[in-house]
Amino acid sequence: LQFLEKIMRLRPMPVVMVSSLMAPRSAMTDMACRLGAVECFSKSSGMQGEAVFAGLADAVVRAAVQTGKSHSGKSQDHSVVSDTIVAIGASTGGVEALGEVLGSFPEDCPPTIIVQHMPQQFSNNFARRLNAISRPDVSLVTDGCKLTRGKVLIAPGGEAHTEVSRTGRVSPYSCHLVSGPPLNGHRPSVDALFLSVAQAAGRLAIGVILTGMEADGARGLLAMRRAGARTIGQDRKTSVIYGMPKAAFECGAVEMQLPLPEIGPSILRLSEYRTQESYQ
Repeated sequence: LQFLEKIMRLRPMPVVMVSSLMAPRSAMTDMACRLGAVECFSKSSGMQGEAVFAGLADAVVRAAVQTGKSHSGKSQDHSVVSDTIVAIGASTGGVEALGEVLGSFPEDCPPTIIVQHMPQQFSNNFARRLNAISRPDVSLVTDGCKLTRGKVLIAPGGEAHTEVSRTGRVSPYSCHLVSGPPLNGHRPSVDALFLSVAQAAGRLAIGVILTGMEADGARGLLAMRRAGARTIGQDRKTSVIYGMPKAAFECGAVEMQLPLPEIGPSILRLSEYRTQESYQ
């Protein structure tokens, strides 16, 4: 894994990991995929000779076909760029703030997922309103949906938290509705989203905390920053309520505090930077 991290940082190329530790859905496999491995091949246990590596040649061919151009150091396709994920949390005052942030996004914006505290009955109309005023496609999260470039997904209010997992190199992020008690008094919780993004995306993420009461999101944003993500907090002057951004700033989760009009453009700049940093 240490060598994989170095090779993807210094000389990116398609990599197939081969190990008896690379069992499906294992922690080692998940880490290898996050670091950039195209595929993980688990050596067959109890086999001898060539049978141990049955299917490995096919895995190598798939790797070459799927990502040969992505790691060439030339222009990058959308499947590579979409590895950078944006996660945003907001509460009181967030409806207007999100409209301004998304208003600066282009049609092919980085994959973006949002938790805005609001009752379930308002979620559909909120997503439709944002979709009407934004260039990207905005819709509600459904269980198992993919988070891809040009997509902005809104966590539905009500009976589940929204979390993100990483599933592969093409459309790598999946969204899940996870049942559970309220966290910090909220369901969905910004913390639940941010904590899952920290694990799924690590340094290939940008976390943003906007206006809102109390402290939901501070712990998750700190986890994102510790995982290598870039983090932004809305400043006091432009926040309707400087509660959530303040809590995140005071615990060290916020890398930079910005006025609301600067947040959208900064997300786009950081997204492009993260892509270049990770793959060149």
